[in-house]
Amino acid sequence: MSRRRTLSTGKKIALLASAAAVAGGGAFVMATTSNAAQSPQTAAESTVCQGLATALGNNQQFIADQRANPDAQSTARIANREAVIAQIKVQQEASGCVVGESAQGSQSTGSQASGSQAPGAGAAQPAESATATATPSQAAQPPAASGQQVCNGSTVTLSGEGGAPAASSNQFPAGTKLKVTNLDNNKSTTVEVTSVSGSCALLNNAAFEQVREPGKFLIRRALIEKVG
Repeated sequence: MSRRRTLSTGKKIALLASAAAVAGGGAFVMATTSNAAQSPQTAAESTVCQGLATALGNNQQFIADQRANPDAQSTARIANREAVIAQIKVQQEASGCVVGESAQGSQSTGSQASGSQAPGAGAAQPAESATATATPSQAAQPPAASGQQVCNGSTVTLSGEGGAPAASSNQFPAGTKLKVTNLDNNKSTTVEVTSVSGSCALLNNAAFEQVREPGKFLIRRALIEKVG
């Protein structure tokens, strides 16, 4: 007559606990692997991240220009742009982008591409005198007529600044009116240049919201016209 070996209650509990630990360890490894796969995206990997990186780069360039050629309003302008940079970094983190990644992707105007002007040149002059003094890029080419396409080939992103719809530029003085059309959705906005920046045309948050595509912080195909 054969005998069956039976496990005591204590041994059964020990085996169950061991199995649970192994299963839990496997789940932990899977979770760790999954989290590692979801690493922050770079500007080269995501249009959203590229737009935010460009916006960050434009603001950093503006601050560098102000520090290199300060005037009576530079301290206030720098403080404002530093707050904007902090907000852009929050947006980068929320969008799964590399926080602090910076780019100057919007610097592609004809004069800059030919090397006659470095990105952001002319941005250091105070906004108050922008209507009276031409920047180097303005002097290098004839003034654009009303209704003429400008900033050929430039991408458009946001400055991160609040307020009513407006734009900033390193080529057009304060008071100039620009019409920006997003050719990917045919939305357009007409805004007034109110300050200087490191781009041919940089929209503030309110203006960018009027023409953006959902979830995107960069307009790759833009038509920019001087209308006033």
